[in-house]
Amino acid sequence: MHPQNRNIQFIKKFLFLSIVFLGFINAISIDKKIGTHNKVTFPKFIDYNIPYLQKDFVGFKEALAFKESQGSYTVVNTLGYLGKYQFGRTTLHRFEIYNTAAFLKDPELQEKAFKALCKVNKWILRKDIRRSVGKIINGTKITESGILAAAHLSGAGNVKKYLRSNGVEGFSDAYGASIKNYLKKFGGYNVSNIIADQDATVVNS
Repeated sequence: MHPQNRNIQFIKKFLFLSIVFLGFINAISIDKKIGTHNKVTFPKFIDYNIPYLQKDFVGFKEALAFKESQGSYTVVNTLGYLGKYQFGRTTLHRFEIYNTAAFLKDPELQEKAFKALCKVNKWILRKDIRRSVGKIINGTKITESGILAAAHLSGAGNVKKYLRSNGVEGFSDAYGASIKNYLKKFGGYNVSNIIADQDATVVNS
């Protein structure tokens, strides 16, 4: 082999070994800095791979929103339901929201509308919440958050029928989502901060 070629090969090997050695030293240094008292933790993924969700109202609404629209404020589905929480136009009219184009561009209004709807549904279902929470219906433990989620899906009236018939009178939407499914998926969240209010509006939410 030509002396110049041998020099090139030696330089290549030296550089490669140097990079490996420096990488090893850096890894040891990082490990020492972290130590046992500063462990690196990774996000916990709960329900639909959303990180850091707690079992509170915020966790509840974000999990439900992901199921409804993957959290998109601007989406309109094939049936005409709108926004992050997939509101129907009739429900929006209940809260005096008529301009759907503006509604889709207003995240704050959508959040207020969702909270107001939860308050209204909680008032409509207050007796059923009191009677049914803790029961097992069709293999699912009934919780307040599950009831509110099911009401968002099907309307409070259908949830009343389901609970009062002990799960005999069910409901499924056009995409196959059911009251039973929502009661299970969204059960166990603490939604006690939602105060039942027959006259809830987006102004007071």
